[in-house]
Amino acid sequence: QVQLVESGGGLVQAGDSLRLSCAASGRTFSIYRMGWFRQAPGKEREFVARIRWSDGSTYYVDSVKGRFTISRDNAKSTVYLQMNSLKPEDTAVYYCAAQHGSALNYNYWGQGTQVTVSS
Repeated sequence: QVQLVESGGGLVQAGDSLRLSCAASGRTFSIYRMGWFRQAPGKEREFVARIRWSDGSTYYVDSVKGRFTISRDNAKSTVYLQMNSLKPEDTAVYYCAAQHGSALNYNYWGQGTQVTVSS
């Protein structure tokens, strides 16, 4: 079992920055990778970024490349999403997820944190 708790969301203006955090607890030693997803009102949840726990390799959706950075602190079992140059279209609930154990996809999810970007 893994528990994920996100924090850091808020209301900002276009062009501002935010850093989201996701603290993992429980059986974190079996985490393969962690990712950030987001869901805007009336839209499906979409992938944003992911990081492999072992070597820190990362991958991003095109719309955030160059603006968002995912990172991890293994000692704290925490993953971060640094979001710069925010745009109104980044407004969404952001979810942290973990792929754990033998799962083929993300099998643990956080409760989400709201990010609102005003124009």
